[in-house]
Amino acid sequence: MAKALITTVPFGDKNPRPLELLEKANIEYLINPHNKKLTEDQLANMIPEFDVLIAGTEPITEKVLAHANKLKLISRVGIGLDSVDLLSAQRRGIKVSYTPDSPSPAVAELTLGMMLTLLRSTHVSNTQMHQGKWHRIYGRRLSEVVIGIIGMGRIGTRVLRCMKGFGMLKILANDIQPNHKLDKEFKLAWVSKEKIYSEADLISLHLPLTQLTQDMIRREQLLAMKKDAMLINTSRGGIINEDDLHDVMAEGHLSGAAMDVFENEPYNGKLAQIERCLLTAHMGSMSIDCRTEMEIKATEEAVRFLTGKTLESEVPQEEYRIQSQNL
Repeated sequence: MAKALITTVPFGDKNPRPLELLEKANIEYLINPHNKKLTEDQLANMIPEFDVLIAGTEPITEKVLAHANKLKLISRVGIGLDSVDLLSAQRRGIKVSYTPDSPSPAVAELTLGMMLTLLRSTHVSNTQMHQGKWHRIYGRRLSEVVIGIIGMGRIGTRVLRCMKGFGMLKILANDIQPNHKLDKEFKLAWVSKEKIYSEADLISLHLPLTQLTQDMIRREQLLAMKKDAMLINTSRGGIINEDDLHDVMAEGHLSGAAMDVFENEPYNGKLAQIERCLLTAHMGSMSIDCRTEMEIKATEEAVRFLTGKTLESEVPQEEYRIQSQNL
């Protein structure tokens, strides 16, 4: 009997369909017994007996794969691949699939919610009200600020579409490969990251974590932003240097920040000391519908593979090329 290790949690909580698919295909499974993101050592110790890994964002490294004697497929629940050593998997003949489209609506909507929260300081007011303080805070409207979006892939583009109902917004866009087809639908100005840092009031990041984006925003970039600018990261931890963000905000720079992703998760760091810094527990994809779709699609890929069928969402070779360039 084939065996699947499910490391991402929660899994099957809101909809049992993924587990039913495994049971129907007579695939034995184990759901992460630690009920939290596994460390490299924990995963390396657990993985030897499994044929398929239905994975979250835990580190699937060379060390882990060296212990994966039976592993034939890594099926990622999600889009990010920075935690997977694709080249090591390829050398071992291990296939990798993912669910690139499923998280986009939920992440984009969370991003929009964070934008509105920061603009009106509702997170700060909520904290103050719970402390018995009554302070009516001035804020700004989305239509009155310059918005900078760095990374215009699936999620960055979806964020644009979420904002359409707010009228003709002032948007600065940046991407390593500008998609000028979007110019017909939105009034965009394609500019450098540096121009976004210096001119945008609200900056939102939608990037993969690579060697090029690791620590992309440090103290220098943060101080290049307007003193009352706001910064959002719903993409990957490690893109913003968290210590530098804490320090500049503690010094009074930036009127707000919202972080859904962190370099080390679960997060328990200094940013929790900054009242105007909104922190969420990597909830971007955690709408019931999107999370369920991600789980089902990842499980369907596992079942397809183990029953000798062709994968429908195998990671493209371009992703392997990108990782090889980052070595």
